Parts: sequence; structure tokens; C-alpha cells
Amino acid sequence: MRAGRLRTGAAAAVAAVLLTAGAAGCGLASPGGGDRGPITVGTTDTVTALDPAGAYDIGSWALFGNLYQSLLTFTPGSATPVPDAASRCGFRGRSLQTYVCTLRDGLTFGNGHELTAKDVKFSFDRIRRIHAEQGPSALLSTLDAVETAGATVTFRLKVPDATFPFKIATGAGSIVDSSLYPADALRPGAEADGSGPYVLKSYRPGVRAELKPAKHYRGAVEPKGNAVDVRYFAGPAQLSEAWKRRGIEVAGRQLPPADIARRSPSDTGAKLMESSGSVARSLVFNLRDGSPVRQVAVRRAIAAVVDREALARDVHLRTVEPLYALIPQGLTGHSTSFFDAYPAPDPEKARTLLRQAGITGPVRFGLAYSKGAATDEEAALLKKQLEATGLFEVTTEHVEWAEFLAGYARGAYDTYCVSWLADFPDPDTFTTSVVGKDSALHSGYTSARVERLIRDTQQEEQRIRTSEDFRAIQKIIAEDVPLVPLWQKKEYVLGDADISGTQYLSDGTGTWRLWQLDRI
Repeated sequence: MRAGRLRTGAAAAVAAVLLTAGAAGCGLASPGGGDRGPITVGTTDTVTALDPAGAYDIGSWALFGNLYQSLLTFTPGSATPVPDAASRCGFRGRSLQTYVCTLRDGLTFGNGHELTAKDVKFSFDRIRRIHAEQGPSALLSTLDAVETAGATVTFRLKVPDATFPFKIATGAGSIVDSSLYPADALRPGAEADGSGPYVLKSYRPGVRAELKPAKHYRGAVEPKGNAVDVRYFAGPAQLSEAWKRRGIEVAGRQLPPADIARRSPSDTGAKLMESSGSVARSLVFNLRDGSPVRQVAVRRAIAAVVDREALARDVHLRTVEPLYALIPQGLTGHSTSFFDAYPAPDPEKARTLLRQAGITGPVRFGLAYSKGAATDEEAALLKKQLEATGLFEVTTEHVEWAEFLAGYARGAYDTYCVSWLADFPDPDTFTTSVVGKDSALHSGYTSARVERLIRDTQQEEQRIRTSEDFRAIQKIIAEDVPLVPLWQKKEYVLGDADISGTQYLSDGTGTWRLWQLDRI
């Protein structure tokens, strides 16, 4: 699942800080400027599928953005999608219900097959047809039909949706080869056939993905021509160790908080790139029948107790910022709705909420969590905060990523901590996909008021005018408490001093631009 914070209209601030190169003299040395071998990039992200119809998570989409092409894409520093596989796109008429794209000439997949409008229609239709639980079909909820005529693709929408261009610029818009992907099932195996700036040379799940530049690519980006070797690590500690022994040249998500906090601007040898955070983390509640947190009084009581400041200070060492609303700071419509309702940890307020609801004795529930930096410590502190009141008894459980995604989709956990990376630079990515009726978080939450406000925001082409509606949504969420926002995170990428372009791996749009990496 897409684990964010973005910007709307303004570019994410990016600051470069010189850092130490780690344990000098240990392990592999960084290749010199004359060595054009693959640039090695490390990450703790997990790729759950190579088929765009079957994945809606950080690791998979990071890879999709390099292997597959969408009609539109985001360029660095811009919050407006630009044509990629398309030569032009735009709404027809004023209703915001007909969106038309014309393909570029001469598009081919990495295997040499021609890319046509038929492949575009096929790609969108199969995502909706397969409707995988861990897939991105929720992003296409407003799409009614796709039509083609020559090189023209026309999208008919069920309702006005000004955010549709943003959505098709994401992994949900990945175009696949219709001759190689099943129309009604996910493609098995370790192959990927797209038309993006890279082709997949080899892939070992959970270990590495070898990417080589795609000579066929025609689109909006200008690849540097470097091969990239992506190494996957089980957790932040293993990623940190690989960096220290110089086994990788770039370290992306997720380094341990201590590795970031102890860096000094006076250090030399490596660069730490910092961008305005695009990740937001929340404690999500299972609202299905039988869940111990189904009663709103229980959820409000939990919200009244959680100490975000302590999480940011004691667990994440100030590498995150406390978050008091559904939409993170820096986005249109951000509010402080949870701070307004629960300004400080207040066990007495929690006790009163439970007593007024007729709830006596401690509320017992489970808390599940998976990948991320300091997740064990975070869960332990949440448990401590809640149990210190005497109102709750919490059982924590670490679950492997693939099992975790499937588990919360079927309602296996009472509560679960999830990080959400923004899909595109618009606040809709924190409403429709997170608390909408087809939420990718599968919490069981639905609200007619929220749905109406979401539709209102999608009808406004001037996105700045949606502020009040987004604030209204957040106020409702603070009342209904289907989740408790915990923190928002700056994105950090650590790279060797002789590697340029690392800032583009984390610029607030959710796009992992490996093609921007180069040796100085």
C-alpha cells in the first residue's frame, strides 16, 4: 500500500547535507568516476508483485515507475502531470467527465512489440476486471469506460473528477503488453514487459532487481544511461550495515532514525538528501462487526491518549513530525482537527468517554505492524502509553509484509499501523484512497458525508479552491476516528559524494527516479 506528505502547487524543498562516508576501509570501495558499472541502490521496500494490476505498495510502485510507462508523469519540481506515453492529454468540455489522450508516435515495449491504444485500454480494463485486493483499482473508482480510435484514448468518467490526470500518472496507469499479460488474472513469474526508461534484466524477489537502460524508450524523461542494481534488505539495520561496509552506493528507505539523527553538516564523503516528507503514518482501526474497537467511544478514547510528541522524540529521534490531521502539513486543506479535539494526552478524558459509553474494565485489542524504521519500538511505546491509563490491554504483533497486506485486507487485525506514501501531489490521495468507501486500507469505514465532500473536491479543477471541503473532511475524521494520525516523515536518501541525482529518489511525488542517478 502506498505508504505521505506532498506539496500542492509548490515544489518540495530539497536540501543537500554533506555526510560521512561510513566505515572507511571496510568492504567494497565506491566505483570511480571512470567505472560505468551499475549504480547500487539499497532499500528496505518490498516488491509484492511485478504486475501493475496486483500491487498498491511503495516497493512495487517504485519499481513500476522505472519499468512501465504511463500516459502522464510528474517531472521534478512540478505538481502538474505532463505527457509521457501520450503526446497530449486534456479534458473535453467543462463537465470533467471526458478525458482524452493521444499517444506519441513510435512507442514500443522493451521486448520490441509496438505499444498501441489497444494496450492502454487493455491495461486499465484489466486492473478493474481483476480488482485484486492488493491492487490499485480503488484509484480508478471514477472510471466508467475506456474507448480507442487510432492513437486516441478516451476515458469516460462516472462523475466529474479533476484528479483523474494525477491518478493515471501513477502506477495505476502503468501500460502493459496486451499480448503477454492475462486479461483476467495476474501474470505469474519474475518478468515485466513495459515501455519505461528501464528494462528488467533479472529479478530475485527480496534480493535484487537488475535494471538496464531501455534503448526503445520515448517519453518525457531523459535517462542518464546508467544501469542500476537495486538491493533489497530485510530491515533498516541490514540497510545500515550494507551502507557502512560500502556494499551500496545509495541508501533509500528506510535507514534507522539514529543513522539520520547523528549526521553532521561538517561531515564529508557522502550526501544526505532531505525532502519535504511524503510519508504519513496512522494507527488504523478495524470497524467490522466483532472488532473490539468498533465503538466510536473506544476509538476516541485511544485518540485522547496517544502521545505523538513522545513517538517523534523518543522513537524516531525527531526525524518525523507529529501529525494531527488526515492531510499532512504542506498540502492544500491541511488542518489540525485531531489537535483541536485532543490537544494533549488526557487519560481522564479517555476514561470519561468510555464510562459514558457504558464500557467498564479494560478494552482488549491487538495491534499489528510490519515494515518501517523503528516499528518495534513504536509499537512498544504505543502499547505503554495506552496501558498506562489502565483502560486498555494491548497485544502487539509484528507481521511479515505480504502477510500483513493480506491480513488487514481481510480484517484480521483489530488495529494496525500503516505508513501511506502519497500517490500524487494532491490532497485527494489522502482522502479517496484512505477514508473513501473503496479505501485501500480496508478498515470498513464509510461515511456519506465524507463521500459527498470527496466528490465536491473532485469537481473543482482549481485545486486551491478545495481547501474548505478538505478541512471539513478532516473534521469528520476526527469525530469518527477511523484512524489516528501519528506522524509525517521527511524523506532521506544517503548517497556517495560522487553520485548525483539522489535528490530525485525522494522529491514528494512518490516517483523513484532511478534514471536520474549518475556518477560525477
